[in-house]
Amino acid sequence: MTRLTAPQNEDQSPVHHHTLPKALLLSASFLLTSMIPASAEMSAADIDAHASALQSQIITIDTHTDIPTFFASEKYDPGKKNGPPILVDIPGMEEGGLDAVFFIAYVDQTARTASGYAEAASEAFAKFADIHHMTDEMYPDEIVLATSAADIRRIHGEGKRVALIGIENGYAIGREPELLDIYYRLGARYFGLVHNGHNDIADSAQPREKFGDKPNEEGGAYGGLSDYGYEIVKRCNDLGIMVDVSHASKAATLDTIKTSRAPILASHSAVYALNPHARNMSDEEMKALAAKGGVIQIVAFDEYLRPMPPEKKMARGKLAMSLGLTSLDAFFDATPDIQEKFRAGAAELDAKYPGASVADLVDHIDYAVKLIGVDHVGIASDFQGGGGITGWENAGETINVTKALIARGYSDEDIGKIWGGNLMRLMDDVEAEAKR
Repeated sequence: MTRLTAPQNEDQSPVHHHTLPKALLLSASFLLTSMIPASAEMSAADIDAHASALQSQIITIDTHTDIPTFFASEKYDPGKKNGPPILVDIPGMEEGGLDAVFFIAYVDQTARTASGYAEAASEAFAKFADIHHMTDEMYPDEIVLATSAADIRRIHGEGKRVALIGIENGYAIGREPELLDIYYRLGARYFGLVHNGHNDIADSAQPREKFGDKPNEEGGAYGGLSDYGYEIVKRCNDLGIMVDVSHASKAATLDTIKTSRAPILASHSAVYALNPHARNMSDEEMKALAAKGGVIQIVAFDEYLRPMPPEKKMARGKLAMSLGLTSLDAFFDATPDIQEKFRAGAAELDAKYPGASVADLVDHIDYAVKLIGVDHVGIASDFQGGGGITGWENAGETINVTKALIARGYSDEDIGKIWGGNLMRLMDDVEAEAKR
């Protein structure tokens, strides 16, 4: 497996679509294959047929895909079939049966100064503009922006792809909570409190030494949420924005769950009990999340699903640095020769140190489902932000996850919940709380 994408530390800086006649043609196949018991005894052909039919009936939602600063441009045209480093495009979504994607307005954590806040807000606004450019001007007949669960259902029913917007890193609002209202009006429907490094809102799961962050073992910056953070969580509740605790420290996550009037989202995390990575959620956090009606979206991120040998991580980092591939934008800007050198080097490392696969992803889903119930588990890719695993390296391979769930014995109903039903229920609940 070779992925040309940002280093795995998340420090980033003709189109076709399903039509209603196609769904009708597949309905007979669905009725037949859905009667086949989902078990390990099914043949590969049975699983393939079942997955194809099921995929046409359910709504599949990926809650986290990053975008570079030149998204929806000639460098990254989402309406064309692309190759690496582009992992998500509309033809790929069609090919893999991926119906909806949260495109992320991510901003990097830098110094908490007036200039830093201004730069972060500017970057966030630019990414909002790029997403709107895709849906409003470039491909309005292929992909439509949704701002509610009802929108998702309606757009999917029209046979079109769905775009949604999430914000990663509360640093994007600095000390101006009014910005959250503006982002909401522009379409943001989840708000990630923090990224790598403490900010004004909360402690991060991964403090940054270069910012002088105090380790969480020593209390972090606030021991969870800051006073300002409590205000922001309440403001999200009032607006109807899902509060996202991926990247937050354990204390900040538990504070958020306790404070929020609405259920909470973990947009791209995995299970700590299976792999004790700082970015993964403990049983305590997942149980608290579920008790409040929340959902954890299990992420297809190699290093979170299984331990990455330090030698591989170091070698991959050195390879990227030696080629000048220090950010997401740098990967996209690289010449074909540089890209090929990285692919070749990454392939050698993957051969020596095999990475995570779809089977590992489903292991984490299995654990979460057994611990907190199928109604509280979903799926995310983190494509373009380091995500992608063997079997699900791009949007075009999405159906492989469905096949793996069928092979594990999940029912059609439960697969529908995991792939999108739970997330839409969460959106409904958050919207209802805002109206109250």
